[in-house]
This record gives sequence, structure tokens and C-alpha cells, in this order.
Amino acid sequence: MAGRIPRQSIVALAAAILLALLATGADQPLTPDQRVVMNHISADSLRGNLSFLASDLLEGRATPSRGLDLAAEYLAAQFRRAGLEPAGDDGYFQTATVTVREPNREGFSMTITAGGRTMNISADETYLIPAAPLNLDGVQLVIADGSQGLTTEAMNGKPVLVAAQSGVRFPQGARPSLVLNLTTTLPSAPQVANPANPPQTGTTGSIAKPALADFVRGATDVRITLHASAASEKAVKVRNLAAILRGSDPQLRDTYVMLSSHYDHLGLASVGQDRIYNGANDDGSGSSSVIEVASALAALPVHPKRSVLFILFFGEERGLWGSRFYAAHPLVPPAQTIAQLNLEQIGRTDASDGPQIRTASITGYDFSELPGILADAAQAAGVRVYKNPQNSDAYFGRSDNQSLADLGIPAHTLCVAYDFPDYHKVTDSWEKIDYDNMATVDRAVAFGLLQLASDATPPKWNEQYAPARRYVDAARRLHP
Repeated sequence: MAGRIPRQSIVALAAAILLALLATGADQPLTPDQRVVMNHISADSLRGNLSFLASDLLEGRATPSRGLDLAAEYLAAQFRRAGLEPAGDDGYFQTATVTVREPNREGFSMTITAGGRTMNISADETYLIPAAPLNLDGVQLVIADGSQGLTTEAMNGKPVLVAAQSGVRFPQGARPSLVLNLTTTLPSAPQVANPANPPQTGTTGSIAKPALADFVRGATDVRITLHASAASEKAVKVRNLAAILRGSDPQLRDTYVMLSSHYDHLGLASVGQDRIYNGANDDGSGSSSVIEVASALAALPVHPKRSVLFILFFGEERGLWGSRFYAAHPLVPPAQTIAQLNLEQIGRTDASDGPQIRTASITGYDFSELPGILADAAQAAGVRVYKNPQNSDAYFGRSDNQSLADLGIPAHTLCVAYDFPDYHKVTDSWEKIDYDNMATVDRAVAFGLLQLASDATPPKWNEQYAPARRYVDAARRLHP
């Protein structure tokens, strides 16, 4: 039976509401949709997902690797759990193929002769990946050690040994038949060719035999005998992940907002007791946040008006391979994609330029209207989105937003710490993440997506800002 509410209860309720507003930084109460996504995003959930993605089991998620495949299956399971619509060519996967080439040491032999002396080089001391068998018998070997100038004529068509600690500049137009670099350690991973490009011809290799530098120094006639089989070569499948939260508006559901990150990292170091680059902040934090925000938006009773495409890219650490592949093979029409927000390194608050609590920076802040939209929406989550004066423009092309920006789509990367103490080190572990702050930033991201996926006017590139003009031109080609 209903009765009159005691005065002390009213006071307590008012205090609770005030604290909630202060906690979000909001000047006014949250909308029902904002409250749903805010309550759905959890520091514990982020910790659970990231502790797996950055675990030793996944061995650094190199492109390609078994660890990357395990991460892909796990992330697909999270999209499936949220009830999102598959958007790839194979369920949640968009498949590409990379070519992996490794040395074939069968029948290998190498000797180098200088001044009447001969040095044998074993297969274990070399890393050669020729496209075709190499058969050299007593051929002149050109020595490039910086002690004398080399002409194009002297190098063309001949094998060259680079025997110098620092790089040696070849004359313009020089076309050696083979370049051997004298190193202290050999590559520990196979050569992998970008799916967008054919494999490189096998004209380079490495020799790990420091004594060879002294052996050939000053010799006037150096000869090489080398027999090596063509490199072993295999095609390996790599995958982007893609899922759609289908929009609710009949007119706008065929327009798209993208939320992305990369899920790969550096794999294994060649030496050291701890060899695993776990990549927790770079970019396990982004991947965990994408699936967290996706799950939160999927929990809305009514989906946003526009569709939201959630995508996770392979190969960012190799040079934006996954996003470049997506740009060449888009899963939704680029002309109907109004914006992309990419997430990078949002889990660490101990940035090299000072603590970053409840803050986030956006690359290319002045390039388009998108950062301003996100900054306004983030206020409701108590997050300040700002322009980092040193890094905003400088980092614009250093993550997967670049691939979509080149198509003319307003695309930016949101980052909490551009640089942090464990960047690209094996010590970038999941235990060092500030999960409470990460959850707060994810709520700001979700609020921004809600705004972008509404019927508001899509963001445009800034025609007045000189660095953005190439993207203004790309957008005109995209929307003639």
C-alpha cells in the first residue's frame, strides 16, 4: 500500500541524483538511452576481456599467427553474444590472404674467398628467402663497407655484401643481383607480404657472422659460391572482424557509423626471457572497448536510427594492412558511411606528458566536425575531449583512421595516452590498465556514437584547414 515518503528518504534520493550527475559531469539528467549504455559498460567486463586478449596464450597476436586467430575467434564470440548481425564475407570475418615466406635450407652451401683464404657460412648463420634458386660459383662479391665509393656500374648485376655497422647508401639506379646484410642476429619471424601487394622478389638476405667483416676488409678480389633453394612459400588467411547493429529508422538504417580498433600486436621478440609483446594498451584496450560499446548499444530497447558497423582490423602494426584491405573491399558503401571513430591506447592513464584522467584526445582535431561532436557528447560522461597541440595532427596518419579518411570519410582516432612507459615493450600488460577510467572513456565513446547515429547532420571535413584539403577533395570524389 502506498504511503507518504518520509522527508529523510526524499533528501537521500536527491543526494543520490546529485552524486550521479556529478559522477557523469552532466549539466542535465542523462537521456534514457545514455543511461542504458552507461550502466552496461563495466570496468570488470573490460578487465575480463582484456586479460584474455593480452594473455601469454595469444603470444602477442602477430599478423599472421595462431594467437591472432585465437583473438579473432574470441572477439567474434563477443559479437555473437551481443546479438549483432554478421557483416563479413564469412560470418563475422572478412578474409584476406598474406604470403608467408621462410628460408629453405635444403642443399644450402656458401663459401666466401678473399686473399687466398676461404670462410664457410652455414645455413644457420644465414636468412635467405630467394624467389628462385640461387646458384653462384666463384662470382665476384662487391663489398660495401663505407671505405670506398661504389659506382652503379660496379654493382649492377653483382652480389653485394653490406659489411658496415651503419647503413650504406647505394648509388642511384644500382641494381645488384643479391644484397647480403652482415648482422649480429637473424630475423626470428618469416617474411610476410601485404595482401594488397605481390611478394617481393628474394634479392636480400642476412648473414650473422661478425668475423666476416674483418675477413673481407681490404681484399681486392672477393668471391662467393652460394647454392640456396627457393624460399618455402605458403598462403595464410588473416581476418578483419565486422558486425552491424542495424539501425531502426527506415530512411537512415542504410547509412553507417563505424567504430573500430586493431586487434593485432607485435608477436614475439627474438631474444629475452620475456619474449611476448602482450599489447594490452596497444591495442587490446581498443579491441576490448569496441566489443564493450557494441554490447552496450545492442542492449538498447530501440536501436539508434543509423546502423553502426563495428570492425576490428588485423595488421595495423605492419602498416595499416587490415584497414587498407577494408578500404579496398568495403563491407558497406563508403558513400553511405558518415564517420569512423577509431580507438587506440585508451587503457593507460600514465601518459608520458602527464596523467590523463577523464580525458581523451582526438587525432586531426581540426580536420573535420567529428571531434567537436564527440567532445560535446563526452561531457555527459564527465570526459574532456581535447586537442593535444603536439600530437593531434602528427598522429593523424598513424592508425587505421587514415585508410578511411583517404576514401573521403571523416575518420579520426581517439586516444588517452599517445605515449606511455611500456609502449611497444613486452611489459605492456593487462594488469597496468586503469579499468575504471577506461570504462568512463568508453561511456563517452558510446554517447558520441549515439549522437552520430541519430538524425543529426553528418560531420564534414574542414575546408578552411589546409592539412585537411586532401580529404575534402576525396569527399567530393566520394559524393560527386
